[in-house]
Amino acid sequence: MAGNSQPRNRRVSGKKGAQVGSGGNRRRGLEGKGPTPPASARKGHVKNRIANAKAKQQAGRPQRARRGGKGSTDMVVGRNPVFEALRDGVPATQLLLQQHIDNDDRVRDALKLASDRGGIHLMEAPKAELDRITGGLNHQGLVLQIPAYEYAHPDDLVAAALDEGEQPLIVALDGVTDPRNLGAIVRSVSAFGGHGVVVPERRAAGMNAGAWKSSAGTAARTPVARCTNLTRTLEAYKKAGLTVVGLAADADMDISEVAALDGPLVIVMGSEGKGLSRLVGETCDLRVRIPMPGGAESLNAGVATGIVLYETARRRA
Repeated sequence: MAGNSQPRNRRVSGKKGAQVGSGGNRRRGLEGKGPTPPASARKGHVKNRIANAKAKQQAGRPQRARRGGKGSTDMVVGRNPVFEALRDGVPATQLLLQQHIDNDDRVRDALKLASDRGGIHLMEAPKAELDRITGGLNHQGLVLQIPAYEYAHPDDLVAAALDEGEQPLIVALDGVTDPRNLGAIVRSVSAFGGHGVVVPERRAAGMNAGAWKSSAGTAARTPVARCTNLTRTLEAYKKAGLTVVGLAADADMDISEVAALDGPLVIVMGSEGKGLSRLVGETCDLRVRIPMPGGAESLNAGVATGIVLYETARRRA
């Protein structure tokens, strides 16, 4: 007994001591995994394969959610220009009338057109205020304010054509700086069933009052898209399956020889003086010309666009 180091009266218990907990893992393991996903979301299911195939088919189609931004506000000054802008349906937000102005026929007609249209705010202002707003231009007591144009995104034009089940037909402008040419081209695109016009942000005409007037109201239903880089936009169109055809006076191919006119198409028009820029010309799939037996060196951009669009519409008919 002397060699026993254990106290005589100590009771040895067979009970287990405290154990480390599971941290809730066992409880979470008993929880359900939620509702069974639909068949189209279950990997390997036939409906999942069909859904993936449809997604791949739609992946090449541009989305219509993006916009090309807004242009700057514009104004029309002078009695005749204001009257003509209102008569031709140019959009407007406000008509400023000089206080104590001589109320001649043009003023009365402009006021009547603005009132009949509705949505145009009429406001009188002192001559000094109109001078300040117009930068000293000869406003003759009438100033019409034009809202900023909301440009489409270049992808919108392709998406609109596909939604209608049609082959895209788009006109892109390279270096066209005259708003009247832009308006005339919008009018031709509308007349021959095109889906819109693309213009660069810089060194190009925008949709101002002059372009609206030249479009003869067609700008209200034919979108104009704006891009930051025309070359990249044309490359994107090519990847989407469109053929890019540039019009050039020195091209070897006649427009009547182009077989791609009845398919998805982008027609690129250059400026009247310089034509297509080098990078844009190199990006085009084809460079074509309009035959001119009379020997003219070039055509106005609006006229040339109308000729090419007519040939395209004739081929598609």
